[in-house]
Amino acid sequence: MSTPFFTPDPETAAASRIADFARRQDIAPDDYAALHQWSVTDLEGFWGAVWEYFDIDADTSYEQVLAEERMPGARWFPGATLNYAHHALRNLADDAVAIIALDETGAGYEVTGAQLRVRVASVAATLRDLGVGKGDRVVGYLPNTPHAIVAFLAAASLGAVWSVCGQDYAPKAAADRFAQLEPTVLIAADGYLFNGTTHDRRDATLELAHALPTLKATLLVDHVGLPWPSQAYPSLVVPWEDASTRTEELACAPVPFDHPLWVVFSSGTTGLPKGIVHGHGGVLVEHLKTLGLHSDLGPGDRLLWYTTTHWMMWNLIASTLLTGATTCTYDGSPAPFAQLDRLWELAARHRVTVFGTSPQYLLGMAKFGIDPSAHDLSSIRVVGCTGSALPASAYPWVREHVGEHVLLASISGGTDIVSGFAGSAPNTPVWAGELSAPHLGVALAAYDAEGFPVVDQVGELVVTRPMPSMPLYFWNDPEGTRYRDAYFSAYPGVWRHGDWITVTGHGSVIIHGRSDSTLNRNGVRLGSADIHDVVERLPEITEALVIGAEEPDGGYWMPLFVVPAAGVVLDDALRENIRDAVRTGASPRHVPDEILEVPGIPHTRTGKKLEVPIKRLLQGAAVEQVVNPATVDSPELIEYYARLGAERRENRITA
Repeated sequence: MSTPFFTPDPETAAASRIADFARRQDIAPDDYAALHQWSVTDLEGFWGAVWEYFDIDADTSYEQVLAEERMPGARWFPGATLNYAHHALRNLADDAVAIIALDETGAGYEVTGAQLRVRVASVAATLRDLGVGKGDRVVGYLPNTPHAIVAFLAAASLGAVWSVCGQDYAPKAAADRFAQLEPTVLIAADGYLFNGTTHDRRDATLELAHALPTLKATLLVDHVGLPWPSQAYPSLVVPWEDASTRTEELACAPVPFDHPLWVVFSSGTTGLPKGIVHGHGGVLVEHLKTLGLHSDLGPGDRLLWYTTTHWMMWNLIASTLLTGATTCTYDGSPAPFAQLDRLWELAARHRVTVFGTSPQYLLGMAKFGIDPSAHDLSSIRVVGCTGSALPASAYPWVREHVGEHVLLASISGGTDIVSGFAGSAPNTPVWAGELSAPHLGVALAAYDAEGFPVVDQVGELVVTRPMPSMPLYFWNDPEGTRYRDAYFSAYPGVWRHGDWITVTGHGSVIIHGRSDSTLNRNGVRLGSADIHDVVERLPEITEALVIGAEEPDGGYWMPLFVVPAAGVVLDDALRENIRDAVRTGASPRHVPDEILEVPGIPHTRTGKKLEVPIKRLLQGAAVEQVVNPATVDSPELIEYYARLGAERRENRITA
């Protein structure tokens, strides 16, 4: 067994909520493996204990915890009625800070528990007056500000279904999502901030409203101070100020445990994005487990996690309120030109206890020479990291520049379950480059090609028993065909997520990348993340993308695309250094065939590299077959790779 990079302080671990939870189950508080084993072998006992530990306030009690275990189709807590919004607001003291609104300029304001309840009650009453009731859809075209959380909770309190996306989405891309839902009300802001620029989204809001013919009203939010002109909206217009300043009593409608809470969308790189529907109760118990036990959040804590509203991490930052902790919203670039370490400065100023970000952010901080310890970060006890695999090289940097006491929690999950499959907890050790363990209640395994679990071998990430936050269904999929095909076609009755992982002998999990983008040279498989890790450690390289493309003649082409750092020339010497790094740091069998300089690497809007679409473009697929440019952070790069693939095919033909 390898030596852990980080071992929790025993006193700190013993005082955590997960240790207290374990003791109540007569399990040793420092024995995470035993707690996890119980959580996946006795699903009813575990989730019933979560319900009791967090004192779920149901209007009617449940008949049993798990009435049907099959996947898909598990039935959790039948008979129970409750409301997510009630639980999000009940643990907030009137004078406690519920939300801290921040932006890249450093400005901010606070919303107390009492103020939040008043605003939610007011907006809920406005929505009710506009005809919104149980099952109706309310959609937001909003940046990450308190307005989005207030609107979400107001909709949820009525039993309406919420969906939101950021304003960096073009109106058509937003309409591709929202029009599927046939929404009753649209809530939109005048604009957002990014890298020192105020982005005006007033015309975009009007265009989006015209693309949603079912709207009864549009609520217009003044966020960046741009006056709303008098324009011909297709429905009633209500100023946010009027909607949110009424004096009303908040009444949260009881709904069944599996009543739809929100619709989150897949990245939609091909075709229309899939609408993934989660329920009030499933999200409630899953997020209390994840945030309350794994992140140890409670009253007095503060979470700052960089996200946009169309990434599932926004849903988690909103759910921070369930624990009674303070959540921070942030509008702007994670590293604005004016101050690259702005997030660290804000974390210090507001005494943040849990700081969340992405691997690209941490690696970028290291490459730019940013030293977060220039600020007083003594309040931070957890640095969470998700979006892609966090390379081992980042762990020493966080220890040196953030603090030796900090738990670096690399997490892997998905929009699909709007939570995590594996990560860390206050009582788990951390191995550099690895996720400490599967999350509680997650029956995670690595399956080989025959569908058998393997240890210390690369396999498919599967979940063999149901989780409460698995989707209720996909929107507009009445027979459940697309839902079953997405997760259960490979191993009937077993959730296949689409990632290559290794479950190690000491219980940790290593993420190797998407299984449909795995490098398979001469039958030897390697995750693309393993190549990216070693190449992106080189100071001369800003970012890299490796592709393994099967060719019509039976050949296999494995190029490595790199973006050199500013002022660096990709010459033969650097190419040889890269090959040596791959040979020694990843695999001698996966040294790339070519190393090509490119102007950039395209990502989804949540920051994931577009490995499979680029692979298919290089193989000859048309752009419209593999990717919707509106869902990409740099659409012009899609055409670049399409041309690259066409030129290579032409050269092969003429040769």
